[in-house]
Amino acid sequence: MKNFTKEEIITSAKENKVRFLRLMFTDIDGTVKNVEVPISQLNKALDNEIMFDGSSIDGFVRIEESDMLLYPDLGTWLVFPWEIGSKNENSKVARLICDIYNPDATPFAGDPRTNLKRTLKEMEEFGFTEFNLGPEPEFFLFKLDENGKPTLELNDNASYFDFAPTDLGENCRRDIVLYLEDLGFEIEASHHEVAPGQHEIDWKYASALEACDNIQTFKLIVKTVAREHGLHATFMPKPLDGVNGSGMHFNMSLFNENGNAFCDESDDLGLSKVAYQFLAGTIHHALAYTAVCNPTVNSYKRLIPGYEAPVYVAWSSRNRSPLIRVPSSRGMSTRFELRSVDPSANPYLALAVLLKSGLDGIKNEMVPAAPIDRNIYRMTTDERHEKGIIDLPTTLHDALKYLSKDEVIKDALGSHIYNSFITSKKVEWAEYCEQVSKWEQEKYMTLY
Repeated sequence: MKNFTKEEIITSAKENKVRFLRLMFTDIDGTVKNVEVPISQLNKALDNEIMFDGSSIDGFVRIEESDMLLYPDLGTWLVFPWEIGSKNENSKVARLICDIYNPDATPFAGDPRTNLKRTLKEMEEFGFTEFNLGPEPEFFLFKLDENGKPTLELNDNASYFDFAPTDLGENCRRDIVLYLEDLGFEIEASHHEVAPGQHEIDWKYASALEACDNIQTFKLIVKTVAREHGLHATFMPKPLDGVNGSGMHFNMSLFNENGNAFCDESDDLGLSKVAYQFLAGTIHHALAYTAVCNPTVNSYKRLIPGYEAPVYVAWSSRNRSPLIRVPSSRGMSTRFELRSVDPSANPYLALAVLLKSGLDGIKNEMVPAAPIDRNIYRMTTDERHEKGIIDLPTTLHDALKYLSKDEVIKDALGSHIYNSFITSKKVEWAEYCEQVSKWEQEKYMTLY
């Protein structure tokens, strides 16, 4: 992330003929929000003087304490590659990602981005310098109807690694990649995924805060470019039954002044003591952080056997069925891949609880169970029980109960975010329970 100065941003805005500025932030649900101002307000924005009504944002503040300040992170200055309106030929829109502050200029405890910064400071107190993340987000492309509304009609019937003419989303995906590269993303892979209409684009890892910013920018670009192609892009974890859902695997690595803290070439698996402790922490707290990494009712339609998503709490360096995989790369690339996270997760909150879990493992010198190198999907219940393998929560309701009992994960969120999150998700679960599905009607209407 480049550290732009105010003067460099002002110059860039003039050179790129920027007419509007989006001051972006993320709410507790992981939704990108923004306050858009004309570029004439740029100096005011750079001086942290733009206010907005925080009571209108889910999980922020009550109406009687609604005024909030936007503090732009100058390192996130970005000019979008597309031009705007016929009356503003060659004009552009730029963005700055903001932290949220209270009117008294103190950081707002309910801001997910600020909360991640708090956890990163705790990491530094442990003697670590950086926490890196390489995400692997998946998404589906559906056709739009004549009114521009999303349908459930896919635009291809392709499968894993297929190409045109079978993969009809290829041109859309290429344009997404081109836009992302224009914005500075280093794209490593782009391909069709297992399910029809499903795609994945991977880019180079980055430090924690920048990586989460990149995820939010990626989602915005994907949705924008898809609409240009007459398509709707969704990061819903399981939009269709009978096929794989969409995940967002998190590849995580911890660094200190000597380099990758997970690497130890003298170990049989090439992992350090810190790595094993971090791994043990992420396993120990898995049931609780699932509510944050899989935060919707729909998330648990993906976490079922038979569709490649993890279901059981275990780890391995050889197979992809457990919750956590250790990819074969070593040295500076030594990392853990958590396979349960899905793209509906708020990345700032997800990474905060995962980092906190790992640090708790280091703090308490936890030791992980032995790796499971068999295909867990093919093991019997008794075999899994014998190995100490437990199941991930099967519903949002169960996940919230685990979260409510884990003080480490609650602390990772902070009391403000935790209380807002748990309240919002209980409401979501209650709304879901009130609904009568088409499946229930077809199953029971004539049977009883």
